[in-house]
Amino acid sequence: MNRFGEKAGKQRRQATLVAIVAILVVAGFAGGRLSMLLQYPIIKDKAFGNLAYAYNEIMHDYLDGAKSKALVDGAAEGMVGSLQDPYSVYLSEDKGEAYMQSYEDHFVGIGVEIRQEDGAFIIDSIIKGAPSEKSGLKKEDVIENIDGAAVKGLTFDELKSKLQGKAGSTVKLQVQRQGQAGLQTVSVVRGDVPVLTVSSEMKANGIGEITISRFAEKTAQEFDTAIASLQKQGMKALLLDLRGNPGGLLDPTIQIANRFVPKGKTIVQVVYKDEKRVLTHKSNQKEPWTLPIAILVDAHTASSAEVLTAALKDTAGAQVVGEKTFGKGIVQNFNQLKDGSVLKLTEAQWRSPDGQWIHKKGIEPNVSVAAPDYALLPRLDAGLKLTIGDYGDTVVTVQKMLQAIGYDTGTGSGVYDEATAAAVRAFQQHESLPVNGDMNDKTAYRILARLTDKFQTEDPQRNKAMDLLRAAESVASSGK
Repeated sequence: MNRFGEKAGKQRRQATLVAIVAILVVAGFAGGRLSMLLQYPIIKDKAFGNLAYAYNEIMHDYLDGAKSKALVDGAAEGMVGSLQDPYSVYLSEDKGEAYMQSYEDHFVGIGVEIRQEDGAFIIDSIIKGAPSEKSGLKKEDVIENIDGAAVKGLTFDELKSKLQGKAGSTVKLQVQRQGQAGLQTVSVVRGDVPVLTVSSEMKANGIGEITISRFAEKTAQEFDTAIASLQKQGMKALLLDLRGNPGGLLDPTIQIANRFVPKGKTIVQVVYKDEKRVLTHKSNQKEPWTLPIAILVDAHTASSAEVLTAALKDTAGAQVVGEKTFGKGIVQNFNQLKDGSVLKLTEAQWRSPDGQWIHKKGIEPNVSVAAPDYALLPRLDAGLKLTIGDYGDTVVTVQKMLQAIGYDTGTGSGVYDEATAAAVRAFQQHESLPVNGDMNDKTAYRILARLTDKFQTEDPQRNKAMDLLRAAESVASSGK
């Protein structure tokens, strides 16, 4: 009996052990599944089965084969695309890296801006402080060869990839320089090229002008430097040009606003989904700003540029001059993943200091001033070739440009007729270009240059803002 009891006890212990192991296995499985569900909630969605099925079918049976990474990236892009939000996007690997770099204060390269004219690549400008400036490259140099290979026939992207490389590496360019026979060989050591988003200039009557092209990582520091420089020159009023500024990062925008918005006043409110989180950014201004301010805006002033405009208009007494702004009142957060990919997602809206949501409405200027019609004409693409008999929208654009700078194209009906060719010949002769009456890249570039000169002189929006600032400064001076 004892032996029987001993055997039965052993069997019970074994059964208990098996039960415990079974429970642990089930618990482990359940725990693992719970962990998977918590980490990847998409698994719970019924439609996930369709995604998994498509993935498996493609990987196993697709005739040409497929790469799993490409499929997953494509699925992520499609998922974000289904939101039908132009501001939310998934950028895979290299695209994500490029997006992140666009906000940095430098990139690695040689530092030139290039234009294409009739198949030739011409250095349009040398970026100050870049390796190209130190190497001796000059504006208007025509690039013929890179590292011994001809550039003729390359696309812009192909040329760009040849100029890019690791910091410290050398690229050898052969260029044709104006007024010199033969090719000049210039070696450039690739390095950091500064990306500047702020420029400044002292205008007449002590009016300092600052232009912000977009809001990037170091924009606030650049702005501080510009303000300090203008103050040393005796600035009496500030003109802030935000025309064409598409926005960018919010933090540098708030840092700049701190200088002008009175301490403790609201700069912007950021409101997240279902108002579960509301961030109110208030000014921590260190010294009161006492000079008159005017801001130039247009239909392309958007996002963070509108945040700054609204804050200064509502709380700092800034005069806003120009045209109604774009109207982007939403905020995107972006995160970079381990492989470099970036998810940019609309997660909040922003409201002006007085609580207004300007999305799809824009900000109305205090003083409305339209840009001249010629300033709104589209640019002429590289590779342009037009001659008598051609017609279409591009011909209309050319005719309007020529008319704006004083050349008669007749009725300007959109047909490249003899009157248009005569106007082109007259322009080419005046600019010391080959005279043939046909439109090409070289002629188009000169026309755009003359239009730019005309706008810089006539700019009605800037001129109106300058008048307002002069009047405000005169009143302020008389009151002292």
